[in-house]
Amino acid sequence: MTVFLIIIVIALFAVTVWQMSKIFDLSRGTHTDSSQVASERDNKINGYLMLMFVIFLYVISIYCFWFYSKFYLPEAASEHGSEVDTLMFISIGLIMFVQVLTQGLLHWFAYKYRGEKGKKALFFADNDKLEFIWTIIPVIVLAGLIIYGLFTWSDIMNINEEEDPLVVEVYAYQFAWRARYSGDDNTLGKANVRFIQGVNQLGVDESDSYGSDDVITTELHLPVGRPVLFKFRSQDVLHSAYFPHFRAQMNVVPGMITQFGFTPSLTSEEMRESEYMVEKVGRINGIRKDKSKELMAAGEVPLDSYEFEYFLLCNKICGQGHYNMQMKIVVESEEDYNAWIKEQQTFGETMAAQKETKEDVPVDLEEAAMEAEEVAVVDNKNN
Repeated sequence: MTVFLIIIVIALFAVTVWQMSKIFDLSRGTHTDSSQVASERDNKINGYLMLMFVIFLYVISIYCFWFYSKFYLPEAASEHGSEVDTLMFISIGLIMFVQVLTQGLLHWFAYKYRGEKGKKALFFADNDKLEFIWTIIPVIVLAGLIIYGLFTWSDIMNINEEEDPLVVEVYAYQFAWRARYSGDDNTLGKANVRFIQGVNQLGVDESDSYGSDDVITTELHLPVGRPVLFKFRSQDVLHSAYFPHFRAQMNVVPGMITQFGFTPSLTSEEMRESEYMVEKVGRINGIRKDKSKELMAAGEVPLDSYEFEYFLLCNKICGQGHYNMQMKIVVESEEDYNAWIKEQQTFGETMAAQKETKEDVPVDLEEAAMEAEEVAVVDNKNN
């Protein structure tokens, strides 16, 4: 009902404006030029307006590039990331060059060749040479960009197995991520959603010997300088694994395995100490400090200080909890990574611990059943 009333109000407002414009036209004197044909004065005014608009367009574009530059991503944290950034800046440079040139000429010609009495426009019905030039130039430029992009994409998708990449599975479900490391054999065990039960949240096949040394974690730790091959699975809906600081993204599709790889080049600590990140963290903590003063004045808990961390995000709107679907990424030295992975429990150890727990459960259930039966007998006698 509210939406219907809003539509009626908007329609009535439009009718009112239209009627007021008609009254305004009728109120003008007879000396006013009511011709529908543009006069030289009209053409001159519109010519100047075109020039003013293109100047405004350039000024606002320059301002936006300057003001919003603080929201750019920092230096890429992967070896291929610099190529992605180069491709992006080349594309932006070409787009801006073409935009400045074409919009400038368009608005300048609209001013210079505005309608004047006694002036006749010179035009060509067709010009094969011009059409060839403005067709072949975009073809060459776009072909170059596409070929460059394909080489960059190939570097991400085709991992050299001779480099002994670390194999990690990233598992998505509503609304969280899990990481499964391939263990000492660097080979992931088979998995299927049919095997999901109890602590086996990723559906790893217990009968596959390759899966016994797999390690399942809620944090993603990566050794710096070592190639990593990621394999992605989804339990329920379409997700998208987004690594913004590593310039990588891949759809995670139910029923199939997708993959890509990259080599981390900056540890988490090195990124925190970068000039860009120090400035950003300081700016965010300044905002949080001011907000905390307001919260404390209202008797609420102040905000914690912000510290940078890499995160894996979901870049698909996968449901109500999509906003919270993220996993912390820690890039560290090879030594620190090896020490951390040794502290984690393997899949085989997890399942063995579950079996031990299950073997103890029937005994407890039997004792509970006997106690309940004794209580029932006593109650019957009392009744």
